[in-house]
Amino acid sequence: MSHGITRREMIQQMSFALAAASLANTAHFAEADVPRVLPAGELPKDKRLGALKDLNGYFPFAPSKNKEEWAVRQEYVRRQMLVACSLWPMPSRPAIDAIVHGSVDRDDYTVERVIFESSPGLLVTGSLYRPKGKSGPLPTVLCPHGHWQNGRFHDHGEAQIKKEIESGGERFEVSGRHPLQARCVQLARMGCNVFIYDMQGYADNGSFTFDLIHRFAKQREQLSSPEHWGLFSAQSELRLINVVGIQTWNSLRAIDWLTSRPDVDKTRIGVTGASGGGTQTFMIAALDQRVTAAFPAVMVSTAMQGGCTCENASYLRVNTGNIEFAAMMAPRPIAMTGADDWTVEIETKGLPELKQHFAMMGVPDNVAAKYMKFPHNYNSPSRHMMYEFFNRTLNLGFDKIEERDFKPLTKDEATVWSGGHSAPELGENYEVKVLRALDADSDKQISALAPRDEASLKEYRRVIGGALDVMIGRRLPAATDITYERRTETEHSGFKQYTSSLKLEKYGEELPTVFLHPSNWNNEVVVWVGGDQGKSDLFDSTGAPTGAVKKLLAKGFAVAASDLLYQGEFLKDGAPRTEARIVNNQREFAGYTLGYNHPLFSQRVHDVLTLLSFVKNYKRPPQKIHLVGFGWSGVIAAAACAQSGIVNKLAIGTHGVRFGTITKIRDVNLLPGAVKYGDVPAFLALCAPAELWMTGEGGKLPDITGKAYLAAKVGIHSKNIPEAQEADAVAEWLTT
Repeated sequence: MSHGITRREMIQQMSFALAAASLANTAHFAEADVPRVLPAGELPKDKRLGALKDLNGYFPFAPSKNKEEWAVRQEYVRRQMLVACSLWPMPSRPAIDAIVHGSVDRDDYTVERVIFESSPGLLVTGSLYRPKGKSGPLPTVLCPHGHWQNGRFHDHGEAQIKKEIESGGERFEVSGRHPLQARCVQLARMGCNVFIYDMQGYADNGSFTFDLIHRFAKQREQLSSPEHWGLFSAQSELRLINVVGIQTWNSLRAIDWLTSRPDVDKTRIGVTGASGGGTQTFMIAALDQRVTAAFPAVMVSTAMQGGCTCENASYLRVNTGNIEFAAMMAPRPIAMTGADDWTVEIETKGLPELKQHFAMMGVPDNVAAKYMKFPHNYNSPSRHMMYEFFNRTLNLGFDKIEERDFKPLTKDEATVWSGGHSAPELGENYEVKVLRALDADSDKQISALAPRDEASLKEYRRVIGGALDVMIGRRLPAATDITYERRTETEHSGFKQYTSSLKLEKYGEELPTVFLHPSNWNNEVVVWVGGDQGKSDLFDSTGAPTGAVKKLLAKGFAVAASDLLYQGEFLKDGAPRTEARIVNNQREFAGYTLGYNHPLFSQRVHDVLTLLSFVKNYKRPPQKIHLVGFGWSGVIAAAACAQSGIVNKLAIGTHGVRFGTITKIRDVNLLPGAVKYGDVPAFLALCAPAELWMTGEGGKLPDITGKAYLAAKVGIHSKNIPEAQEADAVAEWLTT
């Protein structure tokens, strides 16, 4: 066998050597020549450098043009809500074995005490009101109570009821002092089963304390490690286990339990609550089609979205809000009240758009809202509007509805912890146990999705990719949304260097970008995310392209890189951010910031997607696009690859990083949900069928990544390369 080389191979080697020598002999790059796009001291004109949005922002709703457009939007918003609440995929839902005991007899209704677990250790407690003399199945109304002192046991008190009667807010002393019981009693008298159940930390709810759920303010170091974590920690955020999700899960399980009962009409299920109970009302109405009609009182508005830790969660209201959540009810009927609070403008801001939306859905009469000049309430006029609403929507058949007084339940008559039933002992150990059970069930659900073949890979992408889609919050931007402003053009031996601003006008974003274009372009582009220095990672300390970049240019690859948010020219003083930004709220809860703004990690993925879209759609589109990144920037590149679907080759040096090691809620790489959905290996799995080269995992292939690529019938180049050599190794792989 001859060991010689062909004439063609010799010419190729000579061409490569000459090109490399040409680049090596390029006039020396001075330090000042490391490319800057904007004038010194000038930051990009990027909206993300401005004020963060918080729960007191403005949240208008833009109705869709038609049902088809709304169907797409509705699917996304519902998925966003489910992901935010750690309900995507839905947890296990075994049959509920409820304890129903201690019936209290009244003139025309009875009240029973209810206890059941929605998941191991997570309790649902409440009172079931049932009308006497009615044969089932009966219409049924859920009553999440909201932020009324003592919850089901609430009593306005003698002094307050006098004021309520004087103002016209109440008619009767008993119903006015006990407004939560009043609505349950009246609905039962109208022929409905009514289940009023405790929000977390209220009345009998025995899973967590009131102060933890509703007054949490400071991170607890003893409950913040990867091995031992509690609510509101970085670890719970990484699993999206939060209070609004727990309460929503309890609400959904309450519907599960009620609809399993023979005395409940599954086709007539109503939900109503005020304030935080209003939040729960529109949450479950949006998520569960079994809800027939919903009446959220004094909560739906374009203004304040809910101030409690039990009403906020990471991702929940990013680019959406409570008006759109109410719109999710369509075409089913919904009605709302406003008061002298953040809902004061509901009739002029929110209702007109909802009317337009419901008209588009063909049911213009299925939405209503009324402002009533009272403080924050669920008083007699509001309750009467609700009774009339359910009379109509649940077909109760009453010509006239009048509340009348009743004998209220005492605390001893209402508490579920009687008759030999004891409340659990609350504390950190119990909290950890409950959260571990939720996490274990989630792990079981996610593990079952591991791809085995083409069909299971499709489902894995639907669920895990669907979650990542929400967590990143953006896909490849349209070419028409991006404008290109060239700043400089520099001729070098063998290539041209361009600096430019890429502007994503739709979102008010601007990326300082550099392009290196070889004279012998091979119609392929390498988007170099690099490490954490942005576009500076293309250059060495002299300002010349690094050895790896030189090799790519010599082989005809164009190379592009941008400063991602808070890299390079985004930094006024040059110092990288060590903590993520937060809104102006002293309570150390990530949901107050990340419930309304994308995490910094996601925003950096957005920047890579903008660059990828520009490269793909430039006036002379490349035949192939490759993506390179190392460390956390490598994970950013992987997420961008999964979201874009246009990358041919992906080269990643993970450096072994994992979201699961993060212990601070202000970590710049905190991405809520990342651990729940499989961490870095899952992001890589979603990149199939892009050809994958990877190092940083000790020469081992992460299990889920390997399964996904095997199911996609695509190979992986798994290496064990020292970090200092990985850029050169990537260049060698791409050019071979």
